[in-house]
Formats: sequence, structure tokens, C-alpha cells
Amino acid sequence: MITLSAADFGKSSIDTLAIPVCEDKPLHQGPVAELVQAVRQAHAFNGEAGERMTWGQPEGSRIRCAVFVGLGKAGDLDADAWRRFAGGAVGEGMARRLKEMHLAVPSPEATGMEEADLIAAIAEGACLGNHVFDRYKAEKKRQPLEKICLLTGGGAVKAHLALVERIETTCAGTRMAREWVSTPSNDKVPEAFAAEVVAAAKEAGLKATVLDEKALRRKGFGALLAVAAGSDHPPVMTVLEHKPKGAKKTVVLVGKGVTFDSGGINLKPAGSQIEEMKMDMAGAAVVAATLISIARLNPPVHVVGVLPLVENMPSGRATRPGDIVKSFAGKTVEIGNTDAEGRLILIDALAWAVQQYKPDAILDLATLTGACVVALGEKIAGLFSADDALAEAILTAAARTGERCWRLPLPKDYKEQIKSEFADISNLGATRWGGAITAALFLSAFVETTRWAHLDIAGPAYSKKASDYAPAGGTGFGVRLLLDLLDRI
Repeated sequence: MITLSAADFGKSSIDTLAIPVCEDKPLHQGPVAELVQAVRQAHAFNGEAGERMTWGQPEGSRIRCAVFVGLGKAGDLDADAWRRFAGGAVGEGMARRLKEMHLAVPSPEATGMEEADLIAAIAEGACLGNHVFDRYKAEKKRQPLEKICLLTGGGAVKAHLALVERIETTCAGTRMAREWVSTPSNDKVPEAFAAEVVAAAKEAGLKATVLDEKALRRKGFGALLAVAAGSDHPPVMTVLEHKPKGAKKTVVLVGKGVTFDSGGINLKPAGSQIEEMKMDMAGAAVVAATLISIARLNPPVHVVGVLPLVENMPSGRATRPGDIVKSFAGKTVEIGNTDAEGRLILIDALAWAVQQYKPDAILDLATLTGACVVALGEKIAGLFSADDALAEAILTAAARTGERCWRLPLPKDYKEQIKSEFADISNLGATRWGGAITAALFLSAFVETTRWAHLDIAGPAYSKKASDYAPAGGTGFGVRLLLDLLDRI
């Protein structure tokens, strides 16, 4: 739980207070400023980046423990720096097995940020950092804090109460997506993952529908079924729907849901991090968590989440390189590589969603290509869209939430790479170069009449190491971005 408070720690008891300090500029006013001045004089604390100091029971206050966190130069601080401060402080509180913690919010004037943006960033960092994935550990070394309180000016408490409540909801969605991504594949085969998503969605008040293998076969989801053919676990497609009265726009979100990706017959080689392929359903996790958050936030937009869920395995039944399959849209696809499977399940889901809902916009999120990670690294998603307005809206949401995206091109001449001599289209580019682009162009061939954007989240969806406000494993990247986007789309 996160709250705002204007408590006077000269009169109110506070167990632990984390105070951000800059080396070149005072950030606080009143009693907090006096504490910072005292620690500078008595302990030569400068506020340099990475500098930390704990002061037990500072004189003149009723604080049991003050933790001073150096942030470096004030001019280097942006919203994400405040998320990192809050997440790091909460992480330290969890390491100390605290039950609650206060964070001192600096003066907005000193930071150059609007008060709402500053409080939002600190609240997000605190909520996101207050998370541990230890479901499979017998020894629970860290537990989330029961209460986090942002210590701020009296006027801010009433003014930003609704903002903090919204942030709690969006961050809960992010944590939900993280949990699903980090869960091992043996505990989230397609039917099991679908059941868990549906249960959570119905509890939130969403309409939930599941298309089983028979329904998918009857409707002609040939590309999706080709990916699932080698697994003992049948595919399913889960559809979640938020449809408030009076909604004037329909937006469809499609999330790639490969619960484990072995590569199929084109088995992933050693060194390709096959042990991390439990995360190949991150797009589906993010879409599901976004819809569940939407049910609680209730925006006036008709939002549909489509989750094609499969397991990609090699067996005697598996689809082979060189096979040709018929997609839902009627186009035939030559399978150039069975490890280029995500785009196959997406084209059927995208084409079906366009036909079914005729949306104003459709977005897909997918851990689609290693090529995108090569291009942009592990912390930035690739954005593809032929619609400038939609792309700009996504980039704005990315900047506001710190879930960074970079727009990449969709050059028409690159379509030559996905031509096939024997089918309408190939699922693999003719060369190894520009793989993220040719994958996006492949998807675009199935949404030609609809505003569409594709987010390749292969890099930022999963992290081997913990960060200031995310544990190792699934990051939940995209939930906050999508929720922000839906306010402006």
C-alpha cells in the first residue's frame, strides 16, 4: 500500500525515512532541509551519486532511522532517476526486513518538474521496487513492505490522492505481468496459462473467451496451429474484453504467447539462452495484465486483448522447414525456419481481430526477434508503424513512463526479402540482416487496412539482473506504456 502524508516528524514518529540529496543543490524545505544540512556538517555527506549514509535517531526529530541517498548533480535527474531513487530505497527497506518506510519528496521547484510528475515517478519507483518473485524458494529472504508513505507538502496529499491510486493499479498490473513471465514453462503450458488469465480477468470484471484447438481448427488458424503441432499441449487463444457503455473507439492489443520456445525442428543451438525461453510469452502477459488493469481504471475505450498461446516443440508431428501452411487471412506461408514462430501465431490473431472487431487501431507486443536486441540493446523496444500519429502517441507514452521505444523503418523494398517462390509469403527474410524489420513487414502484410503498430520487446521484456525497481526475470515492460497510451489514442 502506498500513501501520501504531510506528517511533521518533529511531532510524529517515523521508523525509517529515505531522503534524496544532490551534491550541488538543496532539494528540500523545512525540517527535511535542516536534517540534510545537519548530516552534511556532522558527517561530511556530499550527496554524490551512489553515496549513502544511515543516521540513527537524528537529534531533534522522532525518526528512528534516516537514510540519506546521494543522487549526484541536480541537472542530471529526470523522472526515471526518481523512480530509481524510490525503488532503490524500498529495496533497501526490504533487505532490512522493514514493514513500512517513508520517502521524502523533494520540492518540485528544486527539481524542475511538475509536482504531479514528480510524485508519480517516486510512487512508481516505490511500487515497482516493492516486489519479490520467490514462489519457488523455501527460504523467503525478502518480503515486500506493507506500507510505503511519501512525505510531502500538505496541499499535495489531497491533490494527488487519485494519482497515487492509479499508479498503484498500473504497477500492480506490471507486477502481475512479471510474475507470469518469470513462472517456469512447466507451470504455464498454454491451457494452464489461459485458465489463470481467465480467472484473474473474470475476477476483475472482464469478459473472457477461450478458443480451444477445435475452434481454432474450425476457424482456419492454420499458421498458429502449425506452430503448436509439435507439442503435447494444445494451443488456445484467449480473448479479454473491456467494453464500457458509450465507448466510441475500439483498440485491440495482441500479445505473443509462446509459453516455451525450443525453436521447433530448427532447435535453438547452445548459447542461444534456450533456458530463458519461458519468457517468450511476455507479450501475452503484458496484454493480459493491461486488460485487467483497464477493468479497474475503466477508461471510456472499448479495449480487446487477444492472446494466442502455444508451445513450440520438436516432435514427429512438428511443422518442418519448407512446409507451406494456410493462414487465417487465406494467404499461404512458406516456413523458412520453425524458430520464426512468433510471427506465425501473431498473423492469425491479428487478421482474426481485424475481421472480428474492425478496430480503430491494433497493436501487437512480442518478444519477436534477437535482431531487435542487436539493434537496440536490452532496454529499448523496437517500434514499427506506418501510421505517424499512432507512432508518435506511443513514443509520447514511452517517454512519460520510462518504457523506452525507438521507431524503426518499414522500407517497402525490404519486402523483397520475404517473397517465396512457392507460397504467398515466407516467414523468414532471405538474408540474416534487418531481421527485426523483415519480421515487422511480414506482420504488416496481414493488417493492411487497419492502423497498426508493432512493439518488438525482445530486449526489455526480461532481465538477468535486478535493477533498482525490478527484480531479475520478467520486467512487465509495456503495461504502463499501454495504459498511458490508451488515455491519448
